[in-house]
Amino acid sequence: REIRSIRGGRVGMIFQEPMSSLSPVHTIGSQIVEAIRLHRDVPKKEAKQMAVDSLRQVEIPNPEKAVDRYAFEFSGGMRQRAMIAMALACRPEVLIADEPTTALDVTTQAEILDLMKKLQEELGMAIMFITHDMGVVAEIADEVVVMERGHVVEVGDCDRIFNAPQHPYTQKLLGAVKRLEEPAAAKVRPAGDAPEILKVRDLQLHFEKREGFMQRVTDVTRAVDGISFDLKKGEALGIVGESGSGKTTVGRCIARVYDPQGGSVDYDGRDLVHAGKEELRRSRQQIRMIFQDPFASLNPRMTVKQLIAEPLIVNGVAQGAELDARVAKLLTEVGLDPGMMERYPHAFSGGQRQRIVVARAIALEPRLVIADEPTSALDVSIRTQVLDLLLKLQAEMGLSFIFISHDMAVIRYFCDRVAVMYRGKIVEIGETEQIITDPQHPYTKALLSSVPISDPALRGTRQRHRYVESA
Repeated sequence: REIRSIRGGRVGMIFQEPMSSLSPVHTIGSQIVEAIRLHRDVPKKEAKQMAVDSLRQVEIPNPEKAVDRYAFEFSGGMRQRAMIAMALACRPEVLIADEPTTALDVTTQAEILDLMKKLQEELGMAIMFITHDMGVVAEIADEVVVMERGHVVEVGDCDRIFNAPQHPYTQKLLGAVKRLEEPAAAKVRPAGDAPEILKVRDLQLHFEKREGFMQRVTDVTRAVDGISFDLKKGEALGIVGESGSGKTTVGRCIARVYDPQGGSVDYDGRDLVHAGKEELRRSRQQIRMIFQDPFASLNPRMTVKQLIAEPLIVNGVAQGAELDARVAKLLTEVGLDPGMMERYPHAFSGGQRQRIVVARAIALEPRLVIADEPTSALDVSIRTQVLDLLLKLQAEMGLSFIFISHDMAVIRYFCDRVAVMYRGKIVEIGETEQIITDPQHPYTKALLSSVPISDPALRGTRQRHRYVESA
């Protein structure tokens, strides 16, 4: 009873994975109201208004309606905002934030960090911020504790840690950050006369919300609203934008996980939008996906050997001793020991699981890989390892990539070109370096001005742009 009165009231916690910490059967509002009424003596009506105010504070659109929605109706970033709203609703004295901005795009991350700093000043709140993002550390921390394998290896003032790291592990972490601030040295650019492998024209997908006995359409979300782009053989095209901008939906429309309602996806002369089952099955051997959460995309009841072998068996590519040899070769290619193939996913770290997902994606020797936030859950040193692995495979296999991410450093390191998405539309597209150094669209400027800089000396010196769409 005593710890319950403290937990959530005086000590708040924001968890890393919002879908695991939010109830799927209760509305977002009812969960925040429950937390408020547990620690504050207020009537239900007032608690609901406080919940609406909390959602407004974390920049959730239409908080009066959002309060009555369920967690599955929110995007990943929106769920994380709801989680933060719940943790801050009772104005705690201490806030433990466990990777609270990992799943968020840079503009939302900047807003959340600003919000937390503002509330910290207003309430005199202490924050323990657990993160692998050194840019975020440079933006907010007074003191830094560096941990490796359960041990504290270095403690110090933020400026000292960044400018004069003592421990080899701290030096390695900061070295990986510096590497991600430039394009990859090992990058192989596509030839100027390389053929176009993919042509997307006026792609559209709208989600309708229906309510009432007659199931009337009450709201339409234009997730993908008439976008067009081309992709060359051997090219990596980055798609960036804030949470809910339609990035993932574009990738899933191309792979036909979702059925687009309009436009065309021309892959090697075939329109995938109107492709039949057999044609889709053949094209999916050449178009593979890497999903954001490696643990969610690996069946926990299957061994690594079964997981990687599955696409080979389904497509009749290999069996018996040849199958074992192919799986062992794939594991070696992604930097894992073939002796691990009888283990289950839970026996691997996040970075290793992502390597298993990559091995499965390249098992059928595809030509196009759609990578949906493949490094967002990884710490910075493992992130560069996975990106270098993908670059190596791209050079060896001539792979083309559609790389969906909200991390501009990752896009700069990996991609040849970048498309910036906002509310279902591409607002700017071009060479990665040109977009990053000289953005033209106001939204791109707002996006880039929100990227945290891994230098504490520059904290608070940069002007942040805000983009407000004209009516």
